[in-house]
Amino acid sequence: QVQLVESGGGLVQAGGSLGLSCAASDRTFRSYGMGWFRQAPGKEREFVAGINWTGARTDYGDSVKGRFTISGGNAKNTVHLQMNSLKPEDTAVYYCAAQIDSGVGVTGDEYDYWGQGTQVTVSS
Repeated sequence: QVQLVESGGGLVQAGGSLGLSCAASDRTFRSYGMGWFRQAPGKEREFVAGINWTGARTDYGDSVKGRFTISGGNAKNTVHLQMNSLKPEDTAVYYCAAQIDSGVGVTGDEYDYWGQGTQVTVSS
């Protein structure tokens, strides 16, 4: 059983930056792909970024490409999401996720474990 604990998040002005972190606890050695999703009120869950277990491969949602950077990977048991040039439309609850498949998943169905979520609010 993998537990995911997110940290970071909060309130930031448009154009600012914020970082999120996610620590995965696992008592046995496994290689997980990890990712970030977000969900704004009244909207469906959206893929933000994913990284394979070694950290060598990444993928991003179209709305965040060029602004967000995912790093880490489960080989290090942590994943980070650096968010720059934030926009009000980035406001959402951000969730860390881990998938037993060690690749880069882009849909929620590919992930097996989820964190509790952390709120990110971008003011205009």
